[in-house]
Amino acid sequence: MEDELLTPQQVHTHYRIAPQTLANYRWRGEGPAYIKTSPARSGRVLYRRSAIEQWLTERTVIPAGQPA
Repeated sequence: MEDELLTPQQVHTHYRIAPQTLANYRWRGEGPAYIKTSPARSGRVLYRRSAIEQWLTERTVIPAGQPA
């Protein structure tokens, strides 16, 4: 199965991360890995669903005393 590509708006719809937040992450060199279709400012930005899932998993905090 191919890894689905999501636009920032689709990421927002599925994961509730605002497109502007994603843009801020990209500008700061943070956030989930992304694909840019062109180096120009007008290049379309896409995210692999697996990159979003991995990024969220890496940021999951398990409170002390709870099983991992």
